Amino acid sequence: MSGQHRPRATKESGVRSQASELDLRYSLSPDICLLTPEIEPERYELREPSRYQFGFDRRDVLKAMGGGVLVTLITASSAAQQRGARGRGGGGSGPPQQIGGWLHIAEDGQISLYCGKTEVGQNVRTSVTQAAAEELRVKPESIRVILADTDLVPDDGGTSGSQSTPRTVPQIRRVGAAARELLLDLAAEQLKVDRASLTVADAHVAHSPSSRSLSFGQLTKGQKLTKEVSGSIPLTPSDQWKVLGTSTAKATARAIVTGQHKFSSDISLPGMLHGKVLRGPALDAKLVSLNVKDAEALPGVVVVHDGEFVGVAAPTSHEAQQALTKIKATWSPSSSKSSSKSIFADLKRTARGDDESSDAIEAALKAAEHRLEATYTIAYVAHVPLEPRVGVAQWQDGKLTVWTGTQQPFRVRSELARAFNLADDKVRVIVPDTGSGYGGKHTVDTTIEAARLAKAAGKPVKIVWTREEEFTWAYFRPAGVIEVRAGMTKDGQLTAWDFHNYNSGQSAVRPLYEIAQQRALFHQSNSPLKQGSYRALAATANHFAREGHINELAHLAGLDPLQFRLRNLKDERLRAVLEAASEKFAWGKSKPAKGQGFGIAGGSEKGSYVATCAEVAADANGRIRVVRAVTAFECGTVLHPDHLKNQIEGAVVQGLGGALFEAIEFENGKIKNAAFSAYRVPRFSDTPQLETVLLNRPDLPPIGAGETPIVCIAPAVAAAIFQATGVRPRSLPMAASGLKV
Repeated sequence: MSGQHRPRATKESGVRSQASELDLRYSLSPDICLLTPEIEPERYELREPSRYQFGFDRRDVLKAMGGGVLVTLITASSAAQQRGARGRGGGGSGPPQQIGGWLHIAEDGQISLYCGKTEVGQNVRTSVTQAAAEELRVKPESIRVILADTDLVPDDGGTSGSQSTPRTVPQIRRVGAAARELLLDLAAEQLKVDRASLTVADAHVAHSPSSRSLSFGQLTKGQKLTKEVSGSIPLTPSDQWKVLGTSTAKATARAIVTGQHKFSSDISLPGMLHGKVLRGPALDAKLVSLNVKDAEALPGVVVVHDGEFVGVAAPTSHEAQQALTKIKATWSPSSSKSSSKSIFADLKRTARGDDESSDAIEAALKAAEHRLEATYTIAYVAHVPLEPRVGVAQWQDGKLTVWTGTQQPFRVRSELARAFNLADDKVRVIVPDTGSGYGGKHTVDTTIEAARLAKAAGKPVKIVWTREEEFTWAYFRPAGVIEVRAGMTKDGQLTAWDFHNYNSGQSAVRPLYEIAQQRALFHQSNSPLKQGSYRALAATANHFAREGHINELAHLAGLDPLQFRLRNLKDERLRAVLEAASEKFAWGKSKPAKGQGFGIAGGSEKGSYVATCAEVAADANGRIRVVRAVTAFECGTVLHPDHLKNQIEGAVVQGLGGALFEAIEFENGKIKNAAFSAYRVPRFSDTPQLETVLLNRPDLPPIGAGETPIVCIAPAVAAAIFQATGVRPRSLPMAASGLKV
């Protein structure tokens, strides 16, 4: 916690080239996907170096030397050359081009779909099943889906950025369509009939005139399907869908509700030990001295000290914790001077980037008949996943296999390979379903920690972070300061907009309103805490400041907030969700009673559009309660209505936490509220009445919906609080404004 977590430049070459590679490999045509996402600067964790790098141990060196002398020079290029195959794609050059890299049809007819996405509660297994079932003309339950096993699945870029729907689902559809066309070719050849006379249904290809049919298994005979997947393959039009566009059953629903489904934390291997890692008293503390003799004397305990890593493994988690307490260590004092109280001043003080004045902006502000200037602040927020980070590691015959909950299995594989000086094909990462992630599980230190202990112990080792470790050693949603200046005419026409985001990020930083003179800038700062991806990234902070400022401008102009927005808006998709939400909410139909307030906000992120109306109530003691939230959402073509509603409602509830009370408190290099008893998250009693309006646009390609719905609940609630109490919250969480929530 030294204040030196400096992100690299926004256009980081390695990450951008990966996105470009995916674009080329997928050959996405404009009618399938309109997005070309970039890696946003607030994904700081993707640019952080690994916490651990282990050298060759004595046994490895002797094995390699055969008793002689070994001199090794590893360069970046040679390390890259030794990387192994990337899942079923092989060759390490990106997602596979052949059907067999994604889909296999066994001789008995079993259809297996291989996908690199991870299931972290967003129901991606059902989404990809729907996509394949639609194009193969089979029932969803006939498809077995294998997710996130680096030895089996293609590397399709990890699970982040709401990209499963706009990128992976179209690819799976093309794979299914290519397989369908190949099956028709095979059937025409075997039945000696005109291909046009064949139909595909229920895992069979039928020739009605002769009443003959062949099953998929009879056609493939279990062989690998080597035909290449082309972007020109015709896909089933949305008006002919039988599976997509419907609310099919969740693929693993029965196993989940009966407790049979296995998550990462449920993994247990024969002979497995349990590990614990020694942590410093402060985030930037350095180990000065160490004495492990008492811990090593305990029966069944393995102690490892390797560079910055100190850990123990024991037959039970309790015994491992006891061994950890026997270690005597001294640490350097924290050098951090930042705290929760000084963070916003620190971020402004260390900001970098363009901050020069604009003559055009200044002139427009000066000429405006109404002007408004305000500063908004956003606290660090923890991910608080239901399941803390977990890693289970096993070494066998020189190969490392780990089971873990992560959103980036191939990235974790590469981190493990680097940490232990292995080729990628000597590491296998298996990701069981994971108990939530929200962007917080792109990197998983538990895998490296467990692997290092397992290597020393000669047995599998499992590490599960405690809740305190999860709060302390993971990365956080970035804190930020946002300064906004705006000008408008007397009748409420926006004429000037100057928006500066310090540290939290540039996602959704630009306004969608029509403003003659506008500027929106993101300034990088030095963060005293590790920070990184969080659901919607900085779009939540930027919408809070922008839509909050819009609500203040509407009040200044004496206009209804909805009408003020529509007056300054040409974007028809944003207009549509604002009108849909306000209609469902009955906006403007009645005036709020005493202690009651209504608020509205709208916006867009990652190609989808959202508007939220909120109702709050303030009791006689000034305590605030969110009573009702209406959200209208548009993400192009709707693939699964019930699933989409679940995503929206979950995002709104999560957004309430960051809006009202979630914030990390820290001082002198220590997290002060690293427990649920001290860090407030939304509870059942906090959940308002939730109403959702889906705007289906079959004329547009489907866009991801996992993140965008979270961005408007905070500004809508803030506006409602102002109407109910006269207090104008400009900080997240709003409890920082002195409100009782």
